[in-house]
Amino acid sequence: MSKFELKLPQMGESVAEATLTTWLKEVGDTIELDEAVFEIATDKVDSEVPSEVEGVLLEKRFNIDDVIKVGEVVAVIQMEGDAPEATSNGTDSVEEIEDVEEPVAVLEEQMTQVTESVSSPVQDFSNSERFYSPLVKNIAKEEGVSMDELESIIGTGKEGRVTKNDIKAFLKNRSSNGSASSTVAPAEDKTVQAPAKTEAVKITPEAPKSTPVPVTQGDEIIPLTRMGKLIAQHMVDSVSTSAHVQSFVEVDVTNVVNWRNKVKKEFEQREGEKLTFTPIFMEAVSVALKKYPMINISLDGDKVIKKKNINIGMAAALPDGNLIVPVIKNADQLNLVGMAKTVNDLANRSRNNQLKPDEIKDGTYTVTNVGSFGSVFGTPIINQPQVGILALGAIRKIPSVIETDQGEYIGIRSKMFLSHSYDHRVVNGALGGMFVKTVADYLEAWDINREI
Repeated sequence: MSKFELKLPQMGESVAEATLTTWLKEVGDTIELDEAVFEIATDKVDSEVPSEVEGVLLEKRFNIDDVIKVGEVVAVIQMEGDAPEATSNGTDSVEEIEDVEEPVAVLEEQMTQVTESVSSPVQDFSNSERFYSPLVKNIAKEEGVSMDELESIIGTGKEGRVTKNDIKAFLKNRSSNGSASSTVAPAEDKTVQAPAKTEAVKITPEAPKSTPVPVTQGDEIIPLTRMGKLIAQHMVDSVSTSAHVQSFVEVDVTNVVNWRNKVKKEFEQREGEKLTFTPIFMEAVSVALKKYPMINISLDGDKVIKKKNINIGMAAALPDGNLIVPVIKNADQLNLVGMAKTVNDLANRSRNNQLKPDEIKDGTYTVTNVGSFGSVFGTPIINQPQVGILALGAIRKIPSVIETDQGEYIGIRSKMFLSHSYDHRVVNGALGGMFVKTVADYLEAWDINREI
């Protein structure tokens, strides 16, 4: 008999930790090879972690909602026979790990005692719905920062996370002013601003007070899921950050519809993929982004960051009603076949909860298909830190005036609305309108004889 330590695997280049959300096995349960043992979450992606061996679950090292670093041992599995040899990635073999288990366990116990002695007088931050790194939590505990104070700090990290510099700036400001009502954004130099220069001081706005909702007999109370909470907060943050404005364009996509109907069977037979309208629309958007690169930007304070790559997110609704946005990387470099394969792959794995964390990051512009639910058009909320999002309305057959060299007549055409939401802080109406008009022109000029 031997023991195998199941570690948190590397889930992406930029992912260093994850939150344990569910144990799928209990101590004493039998585990098959490649059977999922627990579930973890990073940002919007939830993933199952399978076992690399067969055996019995002997030990669980973490509890639900614990934050685990990549490479940490999460579970110990009792195996029949010898443990598998270590891979060539520089990790220790199982035999070497077993030799040092006792001193490591002693050290862990000592560290736990030290942590408990330090953290016992202050609040436990594990119940907060906001994410805090272990480093930030430790600083907060050591400095006696209360839960309310920690929640009030404005984060400058990714998705508004509080960084080490944020909490240190907060502590510095609190010690000088004797108050936690404001935070000082970390400066690039070490010059301390005089109190009169308020440009460096961010006043924390009061959180809006929620109105109590009366619950009557027979009402069902459904708690928000973890992903639902993240999406809700992301939407509120976006509306409070960007000055949303919309432009709408009606597009005649009759040529696109006729061309797709003509080639879709041949395309599926040749490529083994279904040809939907989505890759066609994505191609049109990538062309427009290349023509108007100032839509492919982000705003960072008083600086505009013009993105080198065109990475288009495609909002996808999940069976549980939540939303996820996988990203088509370097979309402008894909031909229509490559675009179709990428779109289908990301859509399928989105529905099956199989996306990797790196596949929902680094988007520079987003497209959402509200027409898939029958909506004629919509006013989508910008996916921060981007500055624009395009909603695709339903394609409808309608009577329309057709202009020809011989005159005008009424005909049946396939039409749809494009709804472009953009951040009016940096994108004016002319640019926002020209961008969506370029998408429309590309679709209306579609070549009915185009080769696939």
